[in-house]
Amino acid sequence: MLLAVKEMELRKVCFDVQIAPGKLEFLDALQQVTPIVSSGEAELLSDMLGEIRVTGSLDVDMEAPCDRCLETASYPVHTKFDLLYQPNTPEFAPEEHLAKGEIEIGFYDGDGLELEDILLEQIVLALPMQKVCKLDCKGICPLCGQNRNLAVCSCQVRPMDNRWAALESLKKQ
Repeated sequence: MLLAVKEMELRKVCFDVQIAPGKLEFLDALQQVTPIVSSGEAELLSDMLGEIRVTGSLDVDMEAPCDRCLETASYPVHTKFDLLYQPNTPEFAPEEHLAKGEIEIGFYDGDGLELEDILLEQIVLALPMQKVCKLDCKGICPLCGQNRNLAVCSCQVRPMDNRWAALESLKKQ
């Protein structure tokens, strides 16, 4: 759905959307489980400057492999957003050093903003950096590959003595 500047010149653009799983592409084995439910509005703050403010909320359940044990873990996302955008033109181009208030401003090209791009960005930002199935996840054994949350393996992981590291290559030959 395009949030068009021309339409915002006349009135606020309200949106109330549901996006079914599979409609948006996520990276890194991230999968959408439930429909994205989002509502909000977009308004033009300044006709001359082309500044757009988009406010709203979204709800969705996502799944991804746990970073420690590789089992599928669920991540519910319930977030609100309040975003500012300016046109990506030379007079508004971001400089190398942005002022504190300019850090939270996004830029857009063309006739407006794609709502799907905004929602995709907000979902990815709401997810944790390290995706774990539970805080005390034990991960997998580096020797046998056993999921330590399901069973206890008898592997003994001993740290290598760095004094002998140079001789290790001779042993392999």
